[in-house]
Amino acid sequence: MTTYCSRRKFLGAVGATAGLALARPFSLRADSAPVGRVAVGMCHEYGPGVLPAMATMFDQLGGIDKLVRGKTVAVKVNMTGVSYDRLNYFRQGDTYWVHPNVVAATVRLLAKAGAARVRLLEAPMNSAEPLEEFMLAAGWDPRDFENLGTRVEFENTNFLGYGKYVRFRVPGQALMYPGYDLNHSYEDCDVFVSLAKLKEHFTAGITLSMKNCFGITPCTIYGDASDVDEPSLIPKGGRGPFHNGNREPSKSAPQMINPNGPKEGGYRVPRIVADLVAARPIHLAIIDGIQTISGGEGPWIPNCKVRKPGLLVAGTNGVNTDAVCMALMGFDPMADRGTAPFETSDNTLAFAEGLGVGSRDLKRIEVVGTPIEKGRFDFRKA
Repeated sequence: MTTYCSRRKFLGAVGATAGLALARPFSLRADSAPVGRVAVGMCHEYGPGVLPAMATMFDQLGGIDKLVRGKTVAVKVNMTGVSYDRLNYFRQGDTYWVHPNVVAATVRLLAKAGAARVRLLEAPMNSAEPLEEFMLAAGWDPRDFENLGTRVEFENTNFLGYGKYVRFRVPGQALMYPGYDLNHSYEDCDVFVSLAKLKEHFTAGITLSMKNCFGITPCTIYGDASDVDEPSLIPKGGRGPFHNGNREPSKSAPQMINPNGPKEGGYRVPRIVADLVAARPIHLAIIDGIQTISGGEGPWIPNCKVRKPGLLVAGTNGVNTDAVCMALMGFDPMADRGTAPFETSDNTLAFAEGLGVGSRDLKRIEVVGTPIEKGRFDFRKA
């Protein structure tokens, strides 16, 4: 295998108490973590304005030609949950999924920049059907992403698929698992793009480009009912073991570093996400914040509400990009557990910074395009 290098107030009180026992175990100096440029754009509705807004952001980043020309680009889209979940009859892309207009604009701009092939990837929960079928069931037409200037492929990465599992080891001091076994598509690419939604998350506080990578793990290995020894042939259940630590992944994969560690999701999920983005780095982070939800990551979370921040964000470092997104949402990327949005969770950005993935210090990050102060949309006051 290959190695790479008002809902939360009560919970917040509990989380603040628990935070003393769950403080991050290490840190690097903030000024030693990598920094990259982050572009912020305003776009108030889906439609023809998405493409020029994203093109401007890519130009502000210095262009993406050198990054993608002649290369295979894997794009992990955020289509969390199941194909029929909706919030108040809104389409998923208007609420908690990345919108298909943003997906299409991304493919078109990658093609324009010279990408030889684009692979759209997602691991739909408890599903082994082709990704195209999952999209069709949700009302998307996969053909909308074809004939945009380059070869486009689709893969459901929730199981083995058409290749072999690849082991991605965490460089340095891994936090939860020393490595993760993933679908081959996360290796069979030259460039990895995380295409995510601007959202809060009930367990992890926020879900942006890095938390989107939680979904790259196959439920055949990390699912609630995956086989004990070898990966299941089909996905079984969701990623409950990642949240509650009630069982190990299949024995074929690396096991927990500390099986007796805390079992609650606010401890485990941020560490797993940091591990994953250290092992499978993000080369380009794109965040759809044109229209989204507040209060959680999907309609299964009570009291979620539709919001219209009118934002698009892109950056070449996932930690930097997520830090800027947090500021745009009205949060402090330097916040610790017990402070919004991390009332019941540790700060994923802190762990990723500690692993050397990138800096969350806004003083060090160059923001181009729309200033944070002008684009800010306070999720808790909206």
